[in-house]
Amino acid sequence: MSPAEFFADHTFTMVTAGTSVIGGIAGALGSFVYLRRQSLISDVISHAALPGTLLAFLLLGAAGLDARALPGLLFGATVAGTAAVLAANALTRSTRVAIDTAMAVVLSSLFGLGMLLMQYIQRSPLPGKGGIQDYLFGNASTITRADLAVSLAVGAATVAVVIACWKEFALSTFDRDLAGLLGFHPRILDPLVFLAVTVATVIGLKAVGLVLMVAFVITPPAAARQWTRTLSSMVALSGVLGAAGAALGSYLSIVFGPVPTGPVIVLVLFAVLVISLLLSPRGVVPRAYRRPLTPVSP
Repeated sequence: MSPAEFFADHTFTMVTAGTSVIGGIAGALGSFVYLRRQSLISDVISHAALPGTLLAFLLLGAAGLDARALPGLLFGATVAGTAAVLAANALTRSTRVAIDTAMAVVLSSLFGLGMLLMQYIQRSPLPGKGGIQDYLFGNASTITRADLAVSLAVGAATVAVVIACWKEFALSTFDRDLAGLLGFHPRILDPLVFLAVTVATVIGLKAVGLVLMVAFVITPPAAARQWTRTLSSMVALSGVLGAAGAALGSYLSIVFGPVPTGPVIVLVLFAVLVISLLLSPRGVVPRAYRRPLTPVSP
């Protein structure tokens, strides 16, 4: 299939555009949790988003509204994801439980709740429940123009907030104590950072699914970190790698498929990370060439 034939197909174009937007936003904003050494946070968010999405579905249906309206589902997922992150951090501050343990507890508990809600919805005669399981594993072929528009609008608004609070976000990421001394209290900034990452995560649930969404948030920053030295360049490159990897993965999944789009994108992003670890200025190969030769003993 030629590129012209590929982009002439509406479904293929929506898949590529939708996943590229998701990959770019998730990659860029994922840089903050990567640098905070809380990469598991994105996994907590994506698993907490499942019960949030399903509860929103039930509430919208009970109110007589469109239960599958993406803005409503995104709102429910965002509230649940942000609450889960704040709960994990609050548990760490108020007890002796380590952050990784707290995140694992919150993740597994909310995922269990999500699976129960999914079983209830599937067994109930509710209108519009068809395809609700796509939020678990994703289905990029279901992306519509309306979904793309919502993702662009929500993602652009989130990026705008990050740009407006750039100095505060950067300072709280690298030196929380100094940020507090300057009046940028972590209890105010942390929810904003986590909210931004939550939005970046939940906009991809329909296309990619919660199981694989963590790779979109963490793999591009991990690759970009190997090539950059400043936060701004890392965020920009991470967004570019996320968008480009998603576009290439979508193209490959369609041309050599049909195979699931999400897993192919994850494998492409993994390949980008491996190349970065090997060939970047900090990579294995350049370090091996810079290593001084051991003198030969007489």
